[in-house]
Amino acid sequence: MSKLGVNIDHVATIRQARMTFEPDPVKAVHLCEIAGADSIVSHLREDRRHINDRDVKLIKEIINIRLNLEMSIAPEIVDIALKLVPDQVSLVPEKREEVTTEGGLDVVLKRNELKEIIRRFKDKGIVVNLFIDPEISQIDASLEVGSDAIELHTGSYANAADQSAVEDEFKKIVTATDYAKKHGLIVHAGHGLTYFNVKKIAGIKEIEELNIGHTIISRAVFVGLERAVKDMINLIKT
Repeated sequence: MSKLGVNIDHVATIRQARMTFEPDPVKAVHLCEIAGADSIVSHLREDRRHINDRDVKLIKEIINIRLNLEMSIAPEIVDIALKLVPDQVSLVPEKREEVTTEGGLDVVLKRNELKEIIRRFKDKGIVVNLFIDPEISQIDASLEVGSDAIELHTGSYANAADQSAVEDEFKKIVTATDYAKKHGLIVHAGHGLTYFNVKKIAGIKEIEELNIGHTIISRAVFVGLERAVKDMINLIKT
């Protein structure tokens, strides 16, 4: 059964819409824990558009489950992560003009830079996860740079225009998962997963954790965060 990592960025997105103090993403951590989440995902972006330095510092202090810090490989953010020492870092591509992460990290292109960054994280005992598209070349590069895990970008699956396209994208994820597992990588998946499309991905038994945010926070507006997390857990673990 897949574990659930809850991304709480959009709690902070609501707060930042008014540049005020509520809702506090730090408080969301406890509700997710009570509901049974396995980890908390939080993306400290370079532009601090939602989660900020104060948030990640306090989350690290109060969290009782794993903290997965999503981040770019910008030197400032790397230095912050090395001081924070989360349980895991998930390295993602980042552009200021994007609404949300648009695709996987190009590990093939950035392999030399990533080798040194990953070494620094491993020296601190931090698990390293690379957010990549479900492509064999990216998996091979992830192995080469020394990553512990990969997170397969499920955006193309989630945004597929018809059932035929859904099946094509699903097959790519299955193939990538099998290949990565056979070569010793931990496999996670996420991006664009909702209450309506998650079951198929959760059914891939080799995927150890699904990282999901927007759909859970959206549902929480109507039913509360604890219920929204429990509903997702029921979908992916039954």
